[in-house]
Amino acid sequence: MNTNINYDDFAKLEIRVGTIKEVEVVEDADKLLKLTVDLGEAELRQIVSGIREYYEDPEVLVGKQCPFVANLEPRTIRGLESQGMILAGSADGDFALFHPDNKLPPGTLVS
Repeated sequence: MNTNINYDDFAKLEIRVGTIKEVEVVEDADKLLKLTVDLGEAELRQIVSGIREYYEDPEVLVGKQCPFVANLEPRTIRGLESQGMILAGSADGDFALFHPDNKLPPGTLVS
């Protein structure tokens, strides 16, 4: 389904580059990982994401930089507050996290 939004709606999104500092498996949840993400300016966020099934060893995510929606209203998932959303894509069983081509300072705005 393709629903058009206007530019003003898109501009409301605050997408920032974050560096994943820690990863924990969420117990009793097949798909969930708890990420601790550095979003710049000494701001660490907890983000719960359903990407566990794609990583045999989730520790490979530590140190990776990815774009995150930073101004998404917090949501409680399995008793954990998620304070943002990682951007990723999947098609026909293939999965990918998006990454900047070069290392950027945590908190860099994506535009």
